[in-house]
Amino acid sequence: MKGWKKALMLLVLPLLIGGLLAVQAQAKPSPCEDCHAKITPGIVKDFNRGKMSKRMTCKSCHGKDHTSAKDVAKAKLPTIKTCKRCHSKQAKQYMSGKHALGLLPITAFPGFAHQQPEAFIAGQKGCNGCHNLGITDDKVRNSEPARKYYKYGMDCQNCHTRHAFSKQEALQPEACNSCHTGFDHAQWEMWFHSKHGAAYVTDRKAHRGPTCQDCHMADGNHRVMTSWGFLALRLPEEDKEWMGYRVTILQGLGVLDKDGKPTKRLDVVKAANIARLDKKSWEDERARMQAICQKCHSANFARENLKNADLMIKASDKIFAEAINLVAGLYKDGIIKKETNQATFPYPDLLTFYEVRTPIEQQLYLMFMDYRMKTYQAAFHGMPDYTTWYGFAEMKKTLVEMKEMAHQMRLNAKK
Repeated sequence: MKGWKKALMLLVLPLLIGGLLAVQAQAKPSPCEDCHAKITPGIVKDFNRGKMSKRMTCKSCHGKDHTSAKDVAKAKLPTIKTCKRCHSKQAKQYMSGKHALGLLPITAFPGFAHQQPEAFIAGQKGCNGCHNLGITDDKVRNSEPARKYYKYGMDCQNCHTRHAFSKQEALQPEACNSCHTGFDHAQWEMWFHSKHGAAYVTDRKAHRGPTCQDCHMADGNHRVMTSWGFLALRLPEEDKEWMGYRVTILQGLGVLDKDGKPTKRLDVVKAANIARLDKKSWEDERARMQAICQKCHSANFARENLKNADLMIKASDKIFAEAINLVAGLYKDGIIKKETNQATFPYPDLLTFYEVRTPIEQQLYLMFMDYRMKTYQAAFHGMPDYTTWYGFAEMKKTLVEMKEMAHQMRLNAKK
């Protein structure tokens, strides 16, 4: 070995050995583990399964104030601020995306939330089981009504579940299915039964088909945004016919009043970023997704499929707007007595969800949160069966039933 190489090795080798020993020293079981191995052995096993156990101890996330069974309340629960110390890039991406806003719908519409059992919201057995995301500012967290709905804060841990915090786990499509499933957002089922899902699950090693992460977190970007947003609403709308449907829907959501002017709820929609309120934001997100699709498909194929999915939103909006106006007519004529959101009278308040008093309002809620969602979500996820039989066909069937209900309610009112 040449002299300069030998000298370099003699200089670097001690540093490498010292670093390795330091990591190993940190990886030794802490006093926390000695205790928790007896009372919560699964947590200790899970922690030592992950890579973080090689570099960190329990104090890294939970602080050093909790030292015995007598001061359990002093143990800190980690938030995204904790993770940000080491993962600043991913934290910044996450905080600029939609997942970081997950708690806003719960805290912003207490007219719905306050009617639910304590366990349903604060206990996370209902909506807040998934919508427990986003608040990292201590002042906001301790304010009302946020404090009531934010008992157990979780951010990164929703996907990198504790205590292993595994990147490999978060890369699997199953990591998404506990939230993105079922009634109003069955994206997991749509993807799994699509050709994308089939291509992936039949040969995971080859990774032939894209997963949720491949499309929505391309190149590991934790932002997770789409062009349409959860409500599939955008303003302005150049298609005048479609804009007419959209105004009616926004009135039903309480975002526009009976004259089409913005209400205070528009501020909530802006804060939660659940609609696209300028042309550029929609176009930017569409261009990003177009580029992702083109990794496997031709530009024309991707563009046409995305456009046809857009048109399914328009088709569903036409039916939905007619259904909203049908119920609004019953309010206007005093056949249904409206009790909430009088500012938008005679339009129904869709954001009361299933807290309604008549079967026809219940049908409108199902059209809003179930059938319309499945119509357009499945269109974007390549699952025609869901678009048809769980979405569009149900919307048409429900509108027929609602017209008959309205007719009977008017007849009964005359009597």
